[in-house]
Amino acid sequence: MARIRIDMPENYLFSTEIPVRISDINYGGHLGNDAVLAMLHEARVRFLRHYHYTEMDIEGVGLVMSDSAIVYKAEGFYGDSIQVDVTVGDFNKYGCDMFYLLTNKKTAVEVAHAKTGIVFFDYETRKISPIPAGFRNHMIKITER
Repeated sequence: MARIRIDMPENYLFSTEIPVRISDINYGGHLGNDAVLAMLHEARVRFLRHYHYTEMDIEGVGLVMSDSAIVYKAEGFYGDSIQVDVTVGDFNKYGCDMFYLLTNKKTAVEVAHAKTGIVFFDYETRKISPIPAGFRNHMIKITER
């Protein structure tokens, strides 16, 4: 079976720290896969807030996550502080990808590489919406720095 591979970007626009809670630990005694996905959600909300957006209001439209991929690199344990670096890329007419690099803050060991596909969505009409031009232009501008 082919393994998933994520081509991670070199530069990130935002960084946040998320602690590994006891509820994030699975029966194997390490960070569970469901908890990693929850960390991605938290990091995405913090990233958007940093740029004065919310998941429900990015220049008048919201977003939905269309897909996700996670490649696990190392274990995480209760009490670890995970640094999540976030950026955007692969823009298309209706959305983009968000990339997440999860690293153990103390040891600098990469815990996971992840990507979520984002589609913009008009919650009033319940239809996919083109990516807001201002968001796209702003994100492209700051990623090119």
